[in-house]
Amino acid sequence: MENIRETLSDYFNFMSLPSFDFTDVLEILILAFVIYQIIKWVRDTRAWSLVKGLLILLAFCLVAVILNLDVILFIIKNTFSVGVTALVILFQPELRKALEDLGRKNILPAIFTNNSRVPDRFSNETVDELVSASYDLARAKTGALIVIERNVKLDEYIRTGIPIDAIVSSALLINIFEHNTPLHDGAVVMRGDRVVAATCYLPLSDNMELSKELGTRHRAGVGVSEVTDSLTIIVSEETGKVSIAKDGRIIRNVDAERLRKELHDIQRKDSVDPETRSKWMQVKSHLSHGKK
Repeated sequence: MENIRETLSDYFNFMSLPSFDFTDVLEILILAFVIYQIIKWVRDTRAWSLVKGLLILLAFCLVAVILNLDVILFIIKNTFSVGVTALVILFQPELRKALEDLGRKNILPAIFTNNSRVPDRFSNETVDELVSASYDLARAKTGALIVIERNVKLDEYIRTGIPIDAIVSSALLINIFEHNTPLHDGAVVMRGDRVVAATCYLPLSDNMELSKELGTRHRAGVGVSEVTDSLTIIVSEETGKVSIAKDGRIIRNVDAERLRKELHDIQRKDSVDPETRSKWMQVKSHLSHGKK
């Protein structure tokens, strides 16, 4: 009887859950968040195709182990040391984009803001001029590429163009993109209410999911939005349609109201909605009073 009691006691002790403290729970939450972000990143990028290729290679290695294929196992063992470096090289564009996206996120958006109101990135007049110019160019089927700088500086692309430094106006943009003029080829870069440069060269997107109908102008607009947080207005020379590129994706055939809404959305220097900003300001106010 005593032996049975000891056996049951040992069994239940083995089955009992280990003790948890706050740091264990915190570690689990952090690991769960990191794993979720990695899975989401793999799913949303070209990394998924590469992962599937790696899974096929791992399955091949498993077959080699089961069948005891000595030569193949010897090759695998001797190439494993360079495998990590090869993975970094293969995933370099995706890793860079993931780190850039992480750096662009505002973790505590309003804590470090001194003023209750952040000035606009550009004026309402500039919005009107951009919308007017875009659809005037579209009606004339004149191609255009207008990149609007946000938080990430576009200096490396500005340096490839010709300095302008002029107030944004519909007439100026139409004249820049007019056919057979010295400045019509390439992109215009805007900073605030000013056109900083024209004929700027942009990186082309190599996203294979983009429609084959899209030409170099559209791929350049998407390309710069993949590596920066800019918004790009694209006017097609072939169809006379207006598109928007942002966050590595393209929104095609937008009307004037949609374009105006997108411009108003990025008009503020921060991307925090008024309700969230109000809550953060209240927290900041309480902290300030607490210090006093």
